Amino acid sequence: MGGARIEPGSPDQIGWVNAAITRVIGLGVGGRPPHLFTTLARHRGLFRRWLRFASGLMPGGKLPRADSELLILRTASNCGCEYEWRHHERIALSAGLIAEQIAAVREGEADFSPRQQVLLRAADELHAERNLSDETWAELSGFLSDTELIELCMLVGHYEMLAMTINSLRVQPDAMPDRPSRLAARVLSR
Repeated sequence: MGGARIEPGSPDQIGWVNAAITRVIGLGVGGRPPHLFTTLARHRGLFRRWLRFASGLMPGGKLPRADSELLILRTASNCGCEYEWRHHERIALSAGLIAEQIAAVREGEADFSPRQQVLLRAADELHAERNLSDETWAELSGFLSDTELIELCMLVGHYEMLAMTINSLRVQPDAMPDRPSRLAARVLSR
């Protein structure tokens, strides 16, 4: 993969507002500011606008957290985004998925409920076709409200875009604490 194409920004490069934001995010996840945030924060205004949008999906979305994490993990796997995968496999455990389910996201749908199976199928269809089939839509509609259906499409699309950005900028892995902080675990388990 090679080194980062754009290095994470220093506080001088990202500005004091973004430095404070990334520091708080780092504390929330139990470590230093993640490279993704300090890299994107180099585009100061866009970073804050993106963060507002992204936080409306995760952790502020309407989908149950375990559903969101399942969709994010499948998207990370489909896009070959190891950075996204590493962060969200830890979050998924705090959100209620078990290690066997997380591993199966990459290997197939063997141990998932019918709801989880259609969520995974939806992530795959959105990745491959940029659309959902009528069959998948009908099945999703049996499990999700209109608001959740909108959010599902936006969530997968957002994490596809984020994976493309991470992979293109070659954002380097972060040192990962053993588990998310207590604050992060509380927020993500809602």
